[in-house]
Amino acid sequence: MLLINAALTILFLSETYAASIHDKRMADGTPYPLPAGSRLLQDLGFLAFTLPQVEVIMPTKKPRGRALTRAQKAANRRIARRRVRIEHVNSSVKRCRIVHDTCRLRKAGVRDRLMEVCCALHNFRVRLIPWQPMV
Repeated sequence: MLLINAALTILFLSETYAASIHDKRMADGTPYPLPAGSRLLQDLGFLAFTLPQVEVIMPTKKPRGRALTRAQKAANRRIARRRVRIEHVNSSVKRCRIVHDTCRLRKAGVRDRLMEVCCALHNFRVRLIPWQPMV
């Protein structure tokens, strides 16, 4: 998992996990370096995840058997416009195919190191050619 600032620079990278591990379980086992008063934009995969003194921004989940109100749909669209920028960062990291494809390197720590290098390359690209900041 990644923590990304408004300038779309990767600030924090957690350990890598197998694809079968749920996002919420990964988040519970990771200490986050967020100061009090920060805002955390997260998706519905982290539904019950909260941090002390951190404002969590998350889309509204559709209730079973009912529709969302127009205001809730509009709020979800505003959040989705911001979240798509985070997905662009993920795809920028996965531009390095070694992260995207199946990795058969079994030595301890190699996958974490590969992810660190790919995140560093993303940050290097952002410094060379700055992206439009996330609003």
